[in-house]
Amino acid sequence: MLMGKKIQRIRNFRGYNQTELAGMLGYGENGQGRITQFESGYRNPRKDTLEKIARLLDCNPETLQDVSGQNASELMQILFWMEEDNPGMLRVFQFKRIPGERVNTTDDPGVYYHDNDHWPAHEPFGFWMDYPLLNDFLAEWVFHKQELADGIITKEEYFEWKINWPYTCDDMGRRIPAKDWRKPKSDTEDTTNG
Repeated sequence: MLMGKKIQRIRNFRGYNQTELAGMLGYGENGQGRITQFESGYRNPRKDTLEKIARLLDCNPETLQDVSGQNASELMQILFWMEEDNPGMLRVFQFKRIPGERVNTTDDPGVYYHDNDHWPAHEPFGFWMDYPLLNDFLAEWVFHKQELADGIITKEEYFEWKINWPYTCDDMGRRIPAKDWRKPKSDTEDTTNG
């Protein structure tokens, strides 16, 4: 996803229209055109303007930038936005070894899966990377995807985690992240029937 579409998606997520964002940036009441130019890709904001937009939209400035996938962090941003553009296209999971079966005991290089509703009708293709830092990032992504599927976090919390990652990185709940991304649970929810 290109920078302008990212700005538009997060602006909408935060509930601002173009005129409001233009006003917060100090462009005045006629500044909506500038935001339209940014979001359409006709014009890209300068670095300092992009950082200000990120602050106003409360997201990691790197989330808004166009990336090339040169390192693990950029690759994660590419994958996050691919998921936003094409919900359900990416299936993030951890391979699990079948207990008792040895690795590399046959010449068959295939990876097998159990036929169920979680897999497409055609045989999927996959790959793995032996990139320890990326492995850690992917493990956390799998963890939060499962939290979303289990209803532990909302779609909004999941998106918040992605647009502020790596500041929201919490090592799968084992540490406090640099930026809180979970919505506080309401204390007023009545858990009794009385």
